[in-house]
Amino acid sequence: MPTVDANRAANLGYFFSASVERSPDKTAIYDLHGGVERQVTYAMLDERADRVAGLLHGLGVRAGERVGMVVGNRSEFLEIFFGTMRTGAIPVPINTRLARDTLKFILEDAECQAVFVEPAVHAAAVDVARDAGIAHRISTEPVDEPGWLAYAAARDASPRFDAPPPLAPDAQAFQPYTSGSTGLPKGAMMTHSGMLWYVDYNQRYWPTSSEARGMIALPLFHKNAMRGTVKPALFAGASFVLMPGYEPKGYLEALARYRCTYSRGVAAVFTMLLQQRDLIASLDLSALKSLTIGSAVVTPELMDEVERALPGVKVGESYGLTEGGSPFRAPLDGRAVPRGSAGVLAPEMGVRLTAEDGSEVDLATPGPIEGELWLKSPYNCIGYHKRPDATREKLVDGWLRTGDVVRRDTAGFFYFKSRVDDMFSCGGENIYPKEVEDLLFRHPAVANAVVVAVPHAVKGWVPAAMVVLNRGAAADADGIRQHCLDNGPKYAHPRLVQIVPEDQLPLNGAGKIDRRAVKAVLAGSASGLSLAG
Repeated sequence: MPTVDANRAANLGYFFSASVERSPDKTAIYDLHGGVERQVTYAMLDERADRVAGLLHGLGVRAGERVGMVVGNRSEFLEIFFGTMRTGAIPVPINTRLARDTLKFILEDAECQAVFVEPAVHAAAVDVARDAGIAHRISTEPVDEPGWLAYAAARDASPRFDAPPPLAPDAQAFQPYTSGSTGLPKGAMMTHSGMLWYVDYNQRYWPTSSEARGMIALPLFHKNAMRGTVKPALFAGASFVLMPGYEPKGYLEALARYRCTYSRGVAAVFTMLLQQRDLIASLDLSALKSLTIGSAVVTPELMDEVERALPGVKVGESYGLTEGGSPFRAPLDGRAVPRGSAGVLAPEMGVRLTAEDGSEVDLATPGPIEGELWLKSPYNCIGYHKRPDATREKLVDGWLRTGDVVRRDTAGFFYFKSRVDDMFSCGGENIYPKEVEDLLFRHPAVANAVVVAVPHAVKGWVPAAMVVLNRGAAADADGIRQHCLDNGPKYAHPRLVQIVPEDQLPLNGAGKIDRRAVKAVLAGSASGLSLAG
């Protein structure tokens, strides 16, 4: 029979236990929720996670059952997330910006036995949790109706849970839901063993210093924050600043005030940051050493602009998936990563590329190659909750089909090109939206851009672009279209260019551009136009 220590070692909820033992009084989290700093030490985080586990165990939640989380960026999210796993139960972190019906779908699809809700981050969460018939409902703020427990009081009144159950080798740790870009969200089943392998793997090859200090302004329910900062920092005994959300002025000021050494974000974060150049010049950001941009298309021009605005800060690009981790990294031999690349194949990661006809591309080919990316590593999800069809389609003999098209150059560096589903044919020519976006970013007035396909009576589909201009820049749609005609293939120029203010570029809950929303807007605009060319 496994010992309690062995059970802890096999449970992701305890992965930072060594940091607790080494530095119990060190601040792990500088929590800025509510505009007031709260410092959470390693010992406090560990105790609170134990008490969350005790609370759930006392309510009758058992190993293998799922627990919903509609909670924003605050230290309580992490207490709940890791505390739930300590009981062997499965946390389900949910995008706080989902529509009411989608939120209800996830809670019911996951068959949650309990749910933690922060009413302020989702106006419908309290009603949805009640209507979904979830037995145990816990709220971070008072709820004026029966059937709800007050989170802090219930946590603090619960005993520290000290009997983690034994786990099967493929036991599920947590269940994030994919964005649902091609349909309803799917619950990815991530394992304790795979996640523990990954945090150890990261520290072995790309170690985080215990003196590092990260900054998180993206939502904790998203992999960019959790996999990129929370887990490496806690495993290494480092610290991080946790903002309730991204706002460029507050973000920059916090980077300086807390002497942060690194941060990660999506392209939109850094596009907005570049509009604050006067503020950047006034701040002491000398502690900041690196920024990583990922989770969506990243242009070389954006990376260059950020490095020019922040001299001495190295800007890199990341690529990763909720279900499969990050297969591309900077070379361990110190070679520089070319702009536009996420790096070379990381050690211990299996990669395949397949052509459009499904045949496998020979990775031994010396020249440039491209194809749909397949991944294999202990990180991979083991399937999708209650979705055997999606599991069969996406997971084949342990390989994860990513649906992403990548190119490998002659030096072994990989470049993300597009989603398989994003590629479209324009008059017989295959177009990847990223190729047109790269053209747009070369225009000196363009701060941000997204390209989608819209219907065309003659060519079937044509590119259309939604563009945000740099502050103070002047440009019109005709000039931007002409720039693309002059600098790229004629068939790939955007037939429609719509210039919008920065705050009207549709973003999803993870801070990435919402391509479906953009497509709906541009398709509506295109329907009344006679699109030429």
